[in-house]
Amino acid sequence: MSKQEKKLNQVEARVSNLETKFEAFMEEMRDFKTEMRDRDNQRAADIRELRQDMKTMQAQLDAKIDGIGKHVQNVTVAAMVGVGTSVIAVVVLVGTTVYALLTR
Repeated sequence: MSKQEKKLNQVEARVSNLETKFEAFMEEMRDFKTEMRDRDNQRAADIRELRQDMKTMQAQLDAKIDGIGKHVQNVTVAAMVGVGTSVIAVVVLVGTTVYALLTR
């Protein structure tokens, strides 16, 4: 073999080696891309789940706030009735006292 044939064989061997390495690299990149896509899909699913949980919690909180509002309304009505009763009691007491003083 001549010197040029040896160099040509070496170049061909290097090119073949580089092609093999390049194919391996491309396969790794495909695997990496697939893995990243899977991770993105998992994150998207997690975010959807968290958003649904937040909506559920918001609905529960709204229901509790409505319940508290009704309770406050009931307590307010009871307080108004109590104040009204107290006013009536004071009027009766004053009326009775005035009547007692006038009849003596």
